[in-house]
Amino acid sequence: MLLLFLSLVVVVAAPAQGRRATSSACGTKTYSYAGLESGRRAYGVATTLSPLSTPGVVDGHVGGWVGVGGTAAGPGGVAEWLQVGLLAFAKDTASRVYYEFTLPGKEPRYVELDSNVEPGERHQLAVLEMSSRKSWWRAWVDGRPVSPPIHLPRSHGTWRPQAVAESWNGNTGACNRFAYSFSNVRLAHRSGGAWQPLQSRSLYQDSGYRVVQTSRVPSTFVAASR
Repeated sequence: MLLLFLSLVVVVAAPAQGRRATSSACGTKTYSYAGLESGRRAYGVATTLSPLSTPGVVDGHVGGWVGVGGTAAGPGGVAEWLQVGLLAFAKDTASRVYYEFTLPGKEPRYVELDSNVEPGERHQLAVLEMSSRKSWWRAWVDGRPVSPPIHLPRSHGTWRPQAVAESWNGNTGACNRFAYSFSNVRLAHRSGGAWQPLQSRSLYQDSGYRVVQTSRVPSTFVAASR
């Protein structure tokens, strides 16, 4: 059930950028990631996402999400992205459903949809380019759109989607804990759909966090703290 609608001008979940290496201890990086990026361009990404445990956030936040774009993915290398996922802040005992987008030259916009997602609860999440409008996207939760059409300039056919969990340490060195199950990660092979399982991919796995494959195909995995 979608309960709470809140719009804030803050960055809560920064898209992962580049292939990550396990080169430092948990908490020493401002943002740490565990998850997958598609090896090919696509027109959307979807998964069934579930928090497997109560979030353990000392400072900052943890989250799991699917999305497109990034901090330098827009025209001229500016920030441009759309993602939908689960998030928890310090002292939260449950997760929140949200979507976030950034337009070129604008501050990120965070929209909260549900403030009480318990461990084990499952939600189908997706971002998808609209079939009739190139470079216009929407966020979806449990089979229905939850965002208005969002124009992301020059995004048509250019982005490699991501399915990622992350920790932001609040710039305090905190070592936050999470465990998210990503089931049936799939890509849209044309605007509006044509969904197929994720196959070719790159791995994000910062120190203190890991990706555990839970099936023989890369479309189902757990991203968790060690």
